Amino acid sequence: MLRSSGRNAVSAAPVTGVDTLTGRGVAQILKGADVVVDAFSSPSFEARASLDFFTRSARNLMAAAQRTGVQHYVMLSLIGVDQLPENGYFRAKSAQERVLRDSGLPYTIVRTAQFFEFITPIMGLSTREGRVHLPSTQLRPIAAVDVAAAVATAAEEEPLYGVRQVAGPEIHRLNRLGEITLAARPDGRRVVTDENAGLFAGIPDAVLTGDDTATTASTGYEDWLKRHPRKAMTRIGAP
Repeated sequence: MLRSSGRNAVSAAPVTGVDTLTGRGVAQILKGADVVVDAFSSPSFEARASLDFFTRSARNLMAAAQRTGVQHYVMLSLIGVDQLPENGYFRAKSAQERVLRDSGLPYTIVRTAQFFEFITPIMGLSTREGRVHLPSTQLRPIAAVDVAAAVATAAEEEPLYGVRQVAGPEIHRLNRLGEITLAARPDGRRVVTDENAGLFAGIPDAVLTGDDTATTASTGYEDWLKRHPRKAMTRIGAP
């Protein structure tokens, strides 16, 4: 998206020789950059591992951004990170945000709702003997392409020195999202409401949906399913 608008956007990832955890290649890739978009993610959901990854990677990246004169640091984060201290992964993301706020860099934090693309993997992780165990947690999911658009927009604007929330147009219960998915692309499984199942168990209503300041995208989940049937059928562990 940034390239299509005429920006000189350069990818930075382990496959391009950049490792934020160790700092390898970070200063070199940021040389001459005006803006850095931080969208890296921990390979682990375990509380201690994710906390170490996010805070150490953030410090390495921000130190390099300061040395190379970056003028705007855009961070991709999650709606609700500051409301779930008991959730290890969310606590780690919240700590990552604090590192940015304390860095002195001009910044914008884009907090997003859960991606549509994550619904099917969540269902895969919660499947036992043909039943998909899902809690009735409220979500306001959003298409990844709409998140990308919001991040690209933030990168082209002046630093907000605050948080921008982006979410989908509809609030759903997670168990209902599972039912909608299987109705669109049935595969023999059925949804069982289980309030103790998975990473989203026990999260109070409205925590993951954003507040009245959230920018809402136009793409609804059912329309997205129709447009992307193959993505809807991707399951963790499948070839």
